[in-house]
Amino acid sequence: MDHRHDDRRGLTLAIHPTAIVGPKARIASDAQIGAFSIIHDNVEIGENVIVGTHCELGIPTPLGDGRPLVISADSLIRSHSVFYESSHFGKGLKTGHRVTVREMTVAGDGFQIGSLGDIQGHCSIGQHVRFQSSVFVAQRTKIGSFVWVFPNVVFTNDPRPPSNTTQGANIEDFAVISTNSTILPGVTIGQGSLVGAGSVVAKDLGKQRICFGNPARDRGDVSQITLKDGSNRSAYPWRRHFVRGYPEEIVQEWNRLFETNPEG
Repeated sequence: MDHRHDDRRGLTLAIHPTAIVGPKARIASDAQIGAFSIIHDNVEIGENVIVGTHCELGIPTPLGDGRPLVISADSLIRSHSVFYESSHFGKGLKTGHRVTVREMTVAGDGFQIGSLGDIQGHCSIGQHVRFQSSVFVAQRTKIGSFVWVFPNVVFTNDPRPPSNTTQGANIEDFAVISTNSTILPGVTIGQGSLVGAGSVVAKDLGKQRICFGNPARDRGDVSQITLKDGSNRSAYPWRRHFVRGYPEEIVQEWNRLFETNPEG
């Protein structure tokens, strides 16, 4: 890693000598830019951000609104990832490798995108959402906070493909979308619900429900699902027993909630 002095702001930036950084890019003094990465002009990178090798951030596009790509503090973008301009990410973004994120994507703190993730832009994503590998997100998708999306999930948006109509899915807080599932255009998955593996979901699912199958059908309340640890405890709401990686203040808030309302 090479350290270059930036006379515009009196900063010393950790930028690899093979990296290309636009003269108008705004980069915090302790950010790190890896080998062969390209940072375009319309980019803001916060404190303690690490950008791996062969990344390209802030690709210009007429489909954006002119705002910069914002990567907030404490983020980690791994190698071969590509981000377009006109998107905003909260603190603690973490990606796998070879991630693509198009323009007009807005995500809260703690967003995780697994390797080969593809977000097509014009999407909203809440706080502490976790995507595992190879998740595809079509335009106009809305995802709440604390949502889990497992590998090879596809969110679609064209009800009569190919057409000019887009109807993004709406995934509410605490929902879980299991491996190899497809969510069809305009479908809402209710708060705290579970979509079983391999499902094709064509109809809305209410709150605290489980569905699975092709086509997926409502199979009942998630509270009937028990953990596989021999305790026979209900597996949902999942945050009663799984808190790994979440901020302590959020975990404390969940604990207080369950003390006063055991059903969540």
